[in-house]
Amino acid sequence: MAESAHAYVRGNTLQFYQWLKKNSLKSIPRGPRVWNCGDCHVENIGPLADSDSRIEIQIRDLDQTVIGNPAHDLIRLALSLATAARGSDLPGLTVVKMMEQMVEGYEHALAASGTIVEKKGDDLAPIQVVLERSRRRRWHHLAEERIEDVKPQIPLGERFWSFDEQEREAIEKLFEDEAVIAKITAFNGRKPVPSCPHAMRRIG
Repeated sequence: MAESAHAYVRGNTLQFYQWLKKNSLKSIPRGPRVWNCGDCHVENIGPLADSDSRIEIQIRDLDQTVIGNPAHDLIRLALSLATAARGSDLPGLTVVKMMEQMVEGYEHALAASGTIVEKKGDDLAPIQVVLERSRRRRWHHLAEERIEDVKPQIPLGERFWSFDEQEREAIEKLFEDEAVIAKITAFNGRKPVPSCPHAMRRIG
C-alpha cells in the first residue's frame, strides 16, 4: 500500500466490495441489474479488436463479470482513476475534473445508445496514439512480454502435468469431430473450418 496505492486498489477486488458493502451501500444509487465488468479499473480498459479487425477502447478483462448494480463499476473506476492520478502527483482539482469527465462520458454513452457517435477533437489525440500502437501489435510482442520468448508455446505451470501419448491422441481426435468443430466455429465472427486431419491446429 505504501509503495503504490493504485496497485493496492487494483489487486484487491474482494476487499473493495467488502468495503463497499460495509460502509457505503445505503448511499449508492441503485441502477438496473445489468452485466458489470466487476473489476472496472483503468488498467482493464484499452484497445480491443473485433472479428473484423476494428479496434476500439473498451473494457477487456471480464473474468470477474457479474450481473449487478452498474454504479459499482463506476465507483471502482473512479477510485482507480483517483489513486492513479494522486500517485502521479496530480493536483486534487485535476482528480475532480477526471471524475466529472467520467460521469459525463457515461451519461453521453447512455444517451447515444444504438447510434454511431462521431469522434472528433484534439482531446482524442492520446487515444488515437494508443489505437495506432495497438494496430502495429503482433502476437510475438505479447509473447515477449508475458512468456519471455517468441516461441508459440506457453510454459507448463506447477499445477499442471504433461499429456501422455494416449491422452494427446484422444484430444486431437476430439477436435477432428465435425460436431465439435461446428460448435467452436458457431461463435460470432468465426468462419466454418473445412474438414481436414489438422482441424485442431487450424481452429487454434
